[in-house]
Amino acid sequence: MKNRWMTFLSGRVLVKVDGQGLELLLNKMTRAGIAVWKVNRLKSDAILFYISLQDIHKLRKAARRFECRISFIRGEGAPFLWKRLFKNSGFLGGMVLFLILITMLSNITWGIEIKGANPETEHKIRKELTKLGVRVGTSHFLNQDLEKIQRGLTDRVDNITWIGVELKGTTFHFQVVEKTEPKKQEGRSPGHLVAAKKAVVEKMFVEKGKPLVKVNQFVEKGQILVSGTIGNENETKIISARGEVWGKTWYETNAEFPLQSTFQIFNGEEKRTHLLRFGSFSVPVWGFGKAGFDTYEVEADVHPVRFLGKELPVAYIEKTVRATEEYNRSLTEKEAAEAAKELARRDLIKNIPEDARIDDEIILHEEVENGKVKLTMYFQVIENIALEKPITQGD
Repeated sequence: MKNRWMTFLSGRVLVKVDGQGLELLLNKMTRAGIAVWKVNRLKSDAILFYISLQDIHKLRKAARRFECRISFIRGEGAPFLWKRLFKNSGFLGGMVLFLILITMLSNITWGIEIKGANPETEHKIRKELTKLGVRVGTSHFLNQDLEKIQRGLTDRVDNITWIGVELKGTTFHFQVVEKTEPKKQEGRSPGHLVAAKKAVVEKMFVEKGKPLVKVNQFVEKGQILVSGTIGNENETKIISARGEVWGKTWYETNAEFPLQSTFQIFNGEEKRTHLLRFGSFSVPVWGFGKAGFDTYEVEADVHPVRFLGKELPVAYIEKTVRATEEYNRSLTEKEAAEAAKELARRDLIKNIPEDARIDDEIILHEEVENGKVKLTMYFQVIENIALEKPITQGD
């Protein structure tokens, strides 16, 4: 099998010899070091056999004293294949260019479909996609990966809860779930507005119903703020109370922040490498050599190559190596306390309604323990405490 591959790479020739003294010719060829194989005798005075391409001149020299006619039937192997390829180079080049063109067109965005969004939201999404570089006519190799596109849209478009991103062939498909506000019930059942928690009434706006509390009055949780029963002793009517009652409420939170901390930061140095990946094997095409950084983080953007909508086991990879360095931060007790206050505020904001606001804050306790500033904070918040409660038969 090895000899066959060797003769294929170097080239072999099928030879036909007519005449007399063929056996003597074969013996002389053997003594001259000419390798002969697959010798077949024909019915006429002729034989067929293979020799290596480089032995043709030796064959002609050995056959000079013999009355025979030599014919070269065909050539086989790599040299003859290359000759045929160069002979048909125009066809071959056109075929290669066609495959390259189809591959390039298969990796260009030709469509963007957005489902589940109203026209206004769809317009916002398309504007943000343009900013992210996703638009008709751009190459997939220049786009960010699908997770980054999804994260970017979720952060930039406010009125969507979730968005799914999928690339099918040359078309991006986006499935949108918008934030839905509960529809106001037109036909509400009769009810009161009661206090959702302990508070001091700051201000009131009553649309329907009878107010039972005043500004600056302290109310308990569950206390009726606006009654749904209106009228006088002779004639009463039950309605659905509507309005807003804003009150001062109180929250207590704990936070801590270290005086000394160590973390990694980027120092601005980076090295980019471009690679082609074939299966599990990668070949660098630009940005050779090691990064030369002691500590670093690697980010790789993988762009698979597609052909006629199918993903090939080939990918273009842009790898970015960013140098990092260790940074030691040292804070005074006052600076660490301010940082702890900010953490407490952020934690509070996550747990109060969006329309609520912080009115005042007090530090109840502050201490330094185990290299950390620990705080216990008391926040005063203005929020809408009115909660609907249906009127029951007991009421």
